[in-house]
Amino acid sequence: MLRVAIIGAGPAGLMAAEQLVPVDGIDVDIFDAMPSVGRKFLMAGKGGMNITHSEPLPAFVARYGARAPNIAPLLDVFGPQALREWIANLGIETFVGTSGRVFPSEMKAAPLLRAWLHRLRAAGVHFHVRHRWLGWEEDGSLRFATPQGEVALQADVVILALGGGSWARLGSDGAWVPLLAARGVQIQPLRPSNCGFDVAWSNHFRERFAGQPVKSVLASIGQQSQQGEFNITENGIEGGLIYALSAPLRDALERDGRASLTLDLAPGRSLARLIADLSRPQGRDSLSNHLRRRVGIEGVKAALLREFCPSETLTATNSLAAAIKALAVPVIATRPLDEAISTAGGVCFEALDERLMLRQLPGTFVAGEMLDWEAPTGGYLLTAGFASGYVAGQGARAWLNQDQPLRL
Repeated sequence: MLRVAIIGAGPAGLMAAEQLVPVDGIDVDIFDAMPSVGRKFLMAGKGGMNITHSEPLPAFVARYGARAPNIAPLLDVFGPQALREWIANLGIETFVGTSGRVFPSEMKAAPLLRAWLHRLRAAGVHFHVRHRWLGWEEDGSLRFATPQGEVALQADVVILALGGGSWARLGSDGAWVPLLAARGVQIQPLRPSNCGFDVAWSNHFRERFAGQPVKSVLASIGQQSQQGEFNITENGIEGGLIYALSAPLRDALERDGRASLTLDLAPGRSLARLIADLSRPQGRDSLSNHLRRRVGIEGVKAALLREFCPSETLTATNSLAAAIKALAVPVIATRPLDEAISTAGGVCFEALDERLMLRQLPGTFVAGEMLDWEAPTGGYLLTAGFASGYVAGQGARAWLNQDQPLRL
């Protein structure tokens, strides 16, 4: 009997397992450090499980940026539509929301995970929780720390799906990096993705506006821009709009040591209209009242102008209008990796073959967020996780039965 050890019980690991059962002559064991499986998956679905996106595949693939050429072959095998059909086979319907995002009918991850685990157990998959992977023994067996002490287990094939480096309390702590690096595996450093940023607020601004949303703005960095809203925090900025631009902001910080997010605080008004509106007599109005009455800028938006503009800018109509249309908010650091929604960096695709098998470690496959890719929120993270698990599972199956071609 051949044994497959899958380390990591998130979407990628579970999907890999499904490609290997039920197959005569193969035993599949899934190991996870947590007390239960799928913890990060469940947390991701807490506010509504956005499983994938309905946009056309070329646009979908483009969301993976520099790694789109590596992710595209995975999505050709198991893409957004295949994922929706697979979910339907679990007895769960999906629907497309107004933004194009795809959700399970109940909006939750728990029903999907329950149905999936039931099917895997019925197919013969064995689950081992509270098993933290420690690496390899000299004879190649896998080392695990368990409540009963350390154990060593032999496996014919290993699939690593341990996640990235964010949300360590849910199991993704990046502890695998030195273990694979010691085996000569090429790894890009783990970095925060879909993350917030630190801003050096004044004490007054922090005390007054921390926790407040900044709505209806257009944010940009370089050639990338997006409209939406974000939140002020005690330390800086976070929220959907910030996450969408987090990769170029982070990269600029790493490259230049500094970066700024440019905000259009009045995206519905042209610069010319702002100048005309602000040129109207101010009378006895304070600057705050003038901004509110003439251009609808008040509250946290007005405070942002005061935070980052010198007094001479605020008192000159043309420069004030220009600041409203392009306010530079300097960021000084990303928030810590463990706070990020996801992770950039990981095992380089150049270290893998087309089956996601490590060239340095034949018979060892890698899937999910351990791989060096990133994507925005909106279903893209989960879809690539599922797809890579599917390909790794199929690759492991072909490796165990090498007279059969890889079924891609």
